[in-house]
Amino acid sequence: MTILRPIILLAIITFVKPTRALWPLPNQLSTGSTLIKLADDFDITLEAINSAPQDLVDAVARTKDFIANDKLQRLVVGRGSSDSEGLASAPSVPILALSMDSGFTDSQARSLSEESMDVLENRVEAYSLIIPADGSQAELKANSTLGLFRGLTTFSQLWYDLDGTTYSVEGPIEIKDEPAYPYRGLMLDTARNFFPVSDIKRTLDAMSWVKINTFHWHIVDSQSFPLQVPDFPELASAGAYSSSMMYTPEDVKDIVDYAAARGIDVLPEIDTPGHTMIISKAFPEHIACAEAKPWASFANEPPAGQLRLASVSTMNFTQSLFTSVSSMFPGKFFSSGGDELNTNCYDQDPETQAELTASGKTLEEALDTFTQVTHGALHENGKTAVVWEEMVLEHNVTLSNDTVVMVWISSEHAASVAQAGFRFVHAPSDFFYLDCGAGEWIGADPEGNSWCDPFKTWQKSYTFDPTANLTENEKELVLGGEQLLWTEQSHPSNLDPIVWPRAASSAEVFWTGPGGDVSTALPRLHDIAFRMNQRGIGAIALQPLYCALRPGVCDLDS
Repeated sequence: MTILRPIILLAIITFVKPTRALWPLPNQLSTGSTLIKLADDFDITLEAINSAPQDLVDAVARTKDFIANDKLQRLVVGRGSSDSEGLASAPSVPILALSMDSGFTDSQARSLSEESMDVLENRVEAYSLIIPADGSQAELKANSTLGLFRGLTTFSQLWYDLDGTTYSVEGPIEIKDEPAYPYRGLMLDTARNFFPVSDIKRTLDAMSWVKINTFHWHIVDSQSFPLQVPDFPELASAGAYSSSMMYTPEDVKDIVDYAAARGIDVLPEIDTPGHTMIISKAFPEHIACAEAKPWASFANEPPAGQLRLASVSTMNFTQSLFTSVSSMFPGKFFSSGGDELNTNCYDQDPETQAELTASGKTLEEALDTFTQVTHGALHENGKTAVVWEEMVLEHNVTLSNDTVVMVWISSEHAASVAQAGFRFVHAPSDFFYLDCGAGEWIGADPEGNSWCDPFKTWQKSYTFDPTANLTENEKELVLGGEQLLWTEQSHPSNLDPIVWPRAASSAEVFWTGPGGDVSTALPRLHDIAFRMNQRGIGAIALQPLYCALRPGVCDLDS
């Protein structure tokens, strides 16, 4: 797939009138100023698609449901009441007809779920959408089922309600759209605090509405191991917070299937060799410095505990664990973690020191062997390994050329990863961490702040430049980016407001491209946040309603 670069996209957007409704903004968009409405018997048809896959049929049904039930009034003073007179004679759109474009050569459309888990760079998400202003049928075309789904998502955002009439003020509308970057993600940590399947599904729904296509699932960590692994049932039995706070294999399949049917791939993470204390509850022989005190000498946060990476037995255990867990997830990516390794833990661990002496290896050499063995299990299972940036920038380990690196410590480290020649995903704490700014969660520290203060506003993340300080060749290594929620201070009660609509900001950066103006983006972000509220997502308010109804009047320079 050819990745359109942001400089091209912005050149296109600059010369068109941006609609207030859409997020992320399409890369080619033309709108008018004619009132159009949907006919009372409006329908979305699939007749032109040979044997339309069931998940596309289901997506059409959901789209019709959104259109019928969003009931979102325009975010203007009077909430659209001034449109009433014009709507009486406005032309009615009778049908949105879906069809495959001229570039589609297969005899039959593939399922949305299958395409959602294709090799990342091979996914086809482009679509075109035409909505005439004369009452003739609207048309949505793509060369893939996934593209049709992205177009349905856009179509569902265009409509408002006034006294039961579903309408737009911007006909005719013409859109040609495709993403600037193939990877657009959201990470959720379910180990610090547990999130029921229903919360994850609701999050997946909201992700799909802003075209986020990767759910990075940080399932386990030192604090808990909620995943039931078929070959290692002891891990969840001993490591979950309770029997009611586990993800069964059936839950995993349910989440993966639900995500795929919404254009989302699931990237699971089992962080190793650090962040693994909880494994000691079932397999103490594999963990060094388990719950060692003071924890700050042995880990970046409590509780301390790391895999005995120099042990052949522990390597074999981890290899088998990766094989078992990766078999639960059909996607192409699997993260082995690799962040925040504490060397003092191993220096103080007699078993590790004995293993190093017996093998004649340094700790770094043992880490290299551990990484090659455990990643070998992933490669044998058809997975591409994903690691945190330390595995490239701080350790001398052998990584396969196709390894994907998550840049998290600082946005300034992206260039160093690129110089090492690896494809990478932007996930920098200085732009995309959703948990920053809530104060210190560590106890007995009344003056403390979160380590990644301040709070990362949507405006901050929206200004991110994915290609800053990169050469032309290095820019090709950028797969995209994601926002992340580490959950030391989050659980189901505040999941929605801490994520939405902030996570939509990076969704536009990596779909449309960087360089957008926060002032013109804000009315559209209000719009998608209000629409999320109508669909059951507890997105937080960005401004007083007074400001939301009067774009620009609350800007600093207004």
